[in-house]
Amino acid sequence: MRHRYLTAYDIADPKRLRKVCKAMEGYGERLQYSVFVCDLSGVEMVGLKTDVGMHMNFSEDSLVIIDLGEPGVGHSFEFLGSHRPLPRSGPRIV
Repeated sequence: MRHRYLTAYDIADPKRLRKVCKAMEGYGERLQYSVFVCDLSGVEMVGLKTDVGMHMNFSEDSLVIIDLGEPGVGHSFEFLGSHRPLPRSGPRIV
């Protein structure tokens, strides 16, 4: 079963930041510079943590992952100003 996750990261080094950003782009849709919405299965979540974790320095960097439940069920996103569209519910082919 897929879940929708809100993820945000804070990476101290610009070189690591670019690598983490590139890895995250493979898993979700960017909402803001370091904030992504990702619809993932359990296996895909393990892949995200592995791929992003290999570029992080765990004593300086952080990644927060918030489980929002099933995609399209009871979520409310409110935006002020310009924003990128949320991903559509359902499987995503990468």
